[in-house]
Amino acid sequence: MNTHTEENYLKAIYKLSDQGSTVVNTNSVAGQLHTKASSVTDMLKKLSEKKLINYEKYQGVTLTKAGDKVALKIIRKHRLWEVFLVDQLKFKWDEVHDIAEQLEHVVSPEMVNRLDKFLDFPKFDPHGDPIPDKKGVVSNRMEFSLADLNSVDKGMIVGVNDSSPEFLQYLEQKQLILGTRVRLLEKFTYDNSMAIEMNGKSEMTISNKVARNINISKV
Repeated sequence: MNTHTEENYLKAIYKLSDQGSTVVNTNSVAGQLHTKASSVTDMLKKLSEKKLINYEKYQGVTLTKAGDKVALKIIRKHRLWEVFLVDQLKFKWDEVHDIAEQLEHVVSPEMVNRLDKFLDFPKFDPHGDPIPDKKGVVSNRMEFSLADLNSVDKGMIVGVNDSSPEFLQYLEQKQLILGTRVRLLEKFTYDNSMAIEMNGKSEMTISNKVARNINISKV
C-alpha cells in the first residue's frame, strides 16, 4: 500500500505531465507540492524503487503504467468528492479542494464506485476538470482559453486553469462561473484585455491574465 505522501507525489507528477507521459523536472514537482527539491529527490528514489516512476537524476521523471494507474485512482476520488461536496453538501467551488485532499485517500474501491453511481457518473468536477472512470478512462472535450477568442466569437465557460480560492472567489463575484455563455465584444491591443458579453445580457472588461485562466468550449 502506498502512503498518502507517495500518492500526493504521483498525483502531482500526473498533473504536471501530459496525462503521465511528459518528462517532469524535480523543481516543478517541488513547486507543485511546496517542498524542497532535496526532499523531492529522496521521494522520487523511493517511488522509482517501487516501480511507480521512471527516474534518472538530472533527466526528470515520468510515471510508469503502475504509477499512472495509482495517480488516476487518486484524481478520480478527489474529483468525485469535490462533486459530492458542491452538489450534495452545498459547499462553494472555492471551498472544496482542501477537504477533498483529505477524502481522496479513502481506500475502499467499492465506496468510490457507489459514490460515482450516487452522483450519476459525472464526467467533470466543479472546476471543469475531467473525472477518470473506474477503468481510468478520462473524458476529453474540445476547449480552449477565453483569451484566444476572436472577434464575434462566443463560447461557454467549462473550466479554469487556476483553482486557487482567490481566483474562484473573483470569478464568482464577477459571475464568470461554469456554464456562463460569453461573447467577445472587443479585444484591446494595448494589454490584450477583453470586453465580453455574458449570457446575452451584462458586459464587462477582463484582463488577459483572467482570460488566460478561463477555459471555454464553442457553442
